[in-house]
Amino acid sequence: MLAVIKVRGSNKTDVDIRMAFRELRLNRNNHLVLVDESQIGQVRKAKDYVTWGEIDEEHLIKLLQEKGRITGNKPLSDIVIKELGFATLEEMASKLLDGSLRVKDIESMKPVFRMNPPRRGYHSTKRTVKTKGALGYRGKDINKLIDAMLEGGKSGQGEN
Repeated sequence: MLAVIKVRGSNKTDVDIRMAFRELRLNRNNHLVLVDESQIGQVRKAKDYVTWGEIDEEHLIKLLQEKGRITGNKPLSDIVIKELGFATLEEMASKLLDGSLRVKDIESMKPVFRMNPPRRGYHSTKRTVKTKGALGYRGKDINKLIDAMLEGGKSGQGEN
C-alpha cells in the first residue's frame, strides 16, 4: 500500500494532472491518501506535485488513530471501529496493508487524511527527493515524513 501526499499547489497545471488529482482525491496540499499499487500510473502522472512511498503497519495504525475520520468528522474511536466490523485498529490496519481491504470499501470512512505541514517544513517543493527536495518516490522514508507531519500540529503551543 502506498501513501501519497500532495506537496505543491495545482494552479496552472495541465488538465491530465488535474484529472489525476481528482481520481486520487488529492484536492489540497498536505492531504494524504492510501492507494494500491494498481494506481501507480495516476501517481506517476502527478509526480511533480506529490511524494509517495510504502507505509508500514506501525505508521498506518498511528495515522488511523490520529487522523482517521468517519462521516460527520468524527474520529475513529474503539466504538466506531467495532461498528465498522473490526475488533481492533491493528486488525483494520493489517487488512488494509495485505490488500484484502481498501479504504474506500470501509463504509462511512473518509478516504483523505488531512495532515499538518511537516514539523521543520519541506526541504524544497520544487526538487525531487534525490536532489534534496520533497517530490517523488521516497520508499520507506515516507514514514519519517508522516511522523514529522503528525508532530506538526503539536508544536508551537507554549514554546518560545
